[in-house]
Amino acid sequence: MLANKVSRQKPCHHCTHRPASAAPDHSTIHYEKSWLYRHCSSPVQGDRQSQKAGQLFSGLLAMNVVFLGSAFLSSMIFNHVAITLADVWILLSILKVLCLCWIVYYVLGTSRQPHAVLHRDDHAGPIWLRGSLLLFGAFSVLLNVFEIGYSVIHIQCKSQVQIVFPCIEILFVGTQAVFLWHHSKDCIQVQHNLTRCGLMLTIATNLLLWLLAVTNDSIHEEIESQLRDVEQRFAGKAPLPHIHILASLTSGATTGNETVLCTCPNTTACKVFQKGYILLYPFNTEFCLVCCSMLYVMWKNVGRRISHHHAPHIKPKFKLQGVVFGPLLGAAAVMIGICVFMMYQIQATGSAPNRQVFVMYYSYYIVLLPLMSAAAVIGTIIHALEKKDLDTLKNPTRSLDVVLLMGAALGQIGMSYFSIVAIVATNPRDLLNSLILSYSVLLIFQHITQNVFIIDGLHRQPFVDKEEESKEEWNHEAHNQRRVSVLELGQEIRRVSLSYIHTYSHLSWKRKALREISFFLVLCNIILWIMPTFGAHPVFENGLEKSFYGYSTWFAIVNFGLPLGVFYRMHSVGGLLEVYVTA
Repeated sequence: MLANKVSRQKPCHHCTHRPASAAPDHSTIHYEKSWLYRHCSSPVQGDRQSQKAGQLFSGLLAMNVVFLGSAFLSSMIFNHVAITLADVWILLSILKVLCLCWIVYYVLGTSRQPHAVLHRDDHAGPIWLRGSLLLFGAFSVLLNVFEIGYSVIHIQCKSQVQIVFPCIEILFVGTQAVFLWHHSKDCIQVQHNLTRCGLMLTIATNLLLWLLAVTNDSIHEEIESQLRDVEQRFAGKAPLPHIHILASLTSGATTGNETVLCTCPNTTACKVFQKGYILLYPFNTEFCLVCCSMLYVMWKNVGRRISHHHAPHIKPKFKLQGVVFGPLLGAAAVMIGICVFMMYQIQATGSAPNRQVFVMYYSYYIVLLPLMSAAAVIGTIIHALEKKDLDTLKNPTRSLDVVLLMGAALGQIGMSYFSIVAIVATNPRDLLNSLILSYSVLLIFQHITQNVFIIDGLHRQPFVDKEEESKEEWNHEAHNQRRVSVLELGQEIRRVSLSYIHTYSHLSWKRKALREISFFLVLCNIILWIMPTFGAHPVFENGLEKSFYGYSTWFAIVNFGLPLGVFYRMHSVGGLLEVYVTA
């Protein structure tokens, strides 16, 4: 075991006397290390090796759990007779119960031990990330409530597992959201191995839940498109009830007879549960990914000791002062995007989607993406002109943000390259094909320029408001030295304020430009997150790539890239908000 107990070193007679009320000196706190630490010649080397050993062991645990769950999921997809969806649910339920036991033990036991949390990572769990965690968690709970209601209505054709599993999911989502809200910043200093293993087990469980959600989502999209093709072949007949079959499949029906028996009756309650489930389904995938990112930062912070010598006294705050054009242009992009999305949904949900709706959809992207790319390039140039010092301090949160931005961007970039090859090899001169080709090229360029702008901004030292910092220091001095006169304090504030205004006049245009650009990109990424999240998937509907690569191959490509693209937009919003605040 790594650190399990904390002991206090007895003060020697050479040490200066400290009052009892003083804060504990962290230099006198010693941790019991593993045999690896005790047998190393250098304490620093032993500490690093024991930390790497603990991370390696917990990482292997998570890898084995993910491989086991992936084997179950693959068996369910390719051989659903031997391994059913109920078997996968039972495995995931066992993992959830184990995670819940560890979370309860961490909250009630580990975190309450003496000197358990000496440091907290201020960069971990920013308010926007914790806010999105609660939002997606609330929608995930509501999603499971709808699933329970739908299963209760069809109790005659549903197994008990289909009702128990959402109940466990509600408990897991709620407990995990509360746990991350309160403890995402912890740098735990005791029980290193147990904490790392618990965090990695929870990460693996969330990854498996995400894989299950993506797999189920790919199943509905495939069946819905197949049913739409059947409707087009039998034009003139009554439309098939593909929505009813779709909802039955999402609720866990796995056989043909079960699908027929579980057809939604013509009742208001059943339709509400059905529509609510389909509408809220994407939020569950986002919740799992957000939890994985926050848990990974906690895992990196286990045993970490943070030095506060370089921490700024004044933390940057979110303010809307001085930004005008960014919010206006971004709000216009959002409003136009909502109109395009609604028109697309109305036209594309019919049995025969109109060709003009695809032209309208891709035209909107072709206009918006160059504006976003130009804004990101200008912002990167301004970063270079600022010549601010780079933040070189160790920051696991920032490192994870960079990895997630680069990794999630691969989803849309990969799909774009597949589309480019398909269009160039078929008929690039067709109007719709030309729009898709332009859209794919611009999307690749926009991802690259935006990533460079965000990553460059995240590595910049935050701008500290000198006036607010001076006022804070003066208030602190006035509190310690109560004999300072109000007149002298006011004169000093006025002198430094004039100096600050003089300096601000030379730098204001750069700060304002960065804030305008960041806010504009935040709103643009929000609308580009809303459209695919709530059902605008033209890559499923236009038929070009599907006919070129084949049905199964294209759906495998899309269902790998599309969830990553949705996550990229949401994560970009968080990164851009960080750039906005630190500008």
